[in-house]
Amino acid sequence: MARRKTGNVLSEDADEARVQIMVAAEKVFAKYGPAKTTMDDIGREAGVSRPTVYRYFAGRDALMSALIERRSRLLFVKARKFLLDQPTFADQLVEGLVFLVERGRQDPLIRVLVSPEHMQLAEPLVGSSGLAARLTAEMWEPVLDRALERGEIRSDLDRAKMAEWIALIQFILVGRLDFDRPDDPSHREMLRTFVLPAFLPAAQASDGSK
Repeated sequence: MARRKTGNVLSEDADEARVQIMVAAEKVFAKYGPAKTTMDDIGREAGVSRPTVYRYFAGRDALMSALIERRSRLLFVKARKFLLDQPTFADQLVEGLVFLVERGRQDPLIRVLVSPEHMQLAEPLVGSSGLAARLTAEMWEPVLDRALERGEIRSDLDRAKMAEWIALIQFILVGRLDFDRPDDPSHREMLRTFVLPAFLPAAQASDGSK
């Protein structure tokens, strides 16, 4: 049986109603851009009043953060399968970063957030709030745990700090205007030379990553 709608618009289930509002917000953000979008705009697209939107989200930043989390977790499903197909941690890190960055650049919301004119808007959402680090930890900590068990990465590194570093790398790469060709070997060379060694045991790092 289909759930009843509140006011013939939103589901009575709070989680479903939040998703409905987020879907409406995605459409408005794509049309006007995050900086110019108001809660009134989102309410009109969702077919509800602004106070109704505020009943589910404290403000535009909270709504955008929820959207980023939702879209990120949808991406994680594909990313985890891709990572598990990689034979070593080195491949998981390098190929995984390229995979995630490419998909991030294809996402219209993330692409807008990392563009230079919207960096001031993005910083409290994914920077100082810790959202980027939390999402990255959710994505990468299982991979890091397995790599630790196999002795592929340093055992003295804190997992949260490793995830924070990966989040920073991802954020930088998503915003790079020259990262438009994921098959460019220079991207992988840069990651293997300057990013991967930070994770490797001393002997492997000194020998160089293969």
